[in-house]
Amino acid sequence: MIQVSETAKQKVIGLMTEEGFDAAKDYVRVGVKSGGCSGLSYELKFDTSIADTDKVFEDNGVRIIVDKKSFLYLAGTVLEYSGGLNGKGFVFNNPNAQRTCGCGESFSL
Repeated sequence: MIQVSETAKQKVIGLMTEEGFDAAKDYVRVGVKSGGCSGLSYELKFDTSIADTDKVFEDNGVRIIVDKKSFLYLAGTVLEYSGGLNGKGFVFNNPNAQRTCGCGESFSL
């Protein structure tokens, strides 16, 4: 399962609305791909459909889909949002990551 903090929820819903998505029926797709300075990097985008192999979650009013492969890397992750002058944007607090890069956009196991 992936959890969504209150600040991330507010930002996700705002961005979905700006981009023409409906938070009540559309999804946030969270994934992992090869790349980044630590070996794996996070993907975050909006989606309107679910594949047969996707895992579907809802937390804090945000509907999340994760492909089967990425779920192995993301189980237990909390999606947070850090704004302000020194904010990084969306931050993945992943208990499975053994090492993360300085920018927080990539990790390794």
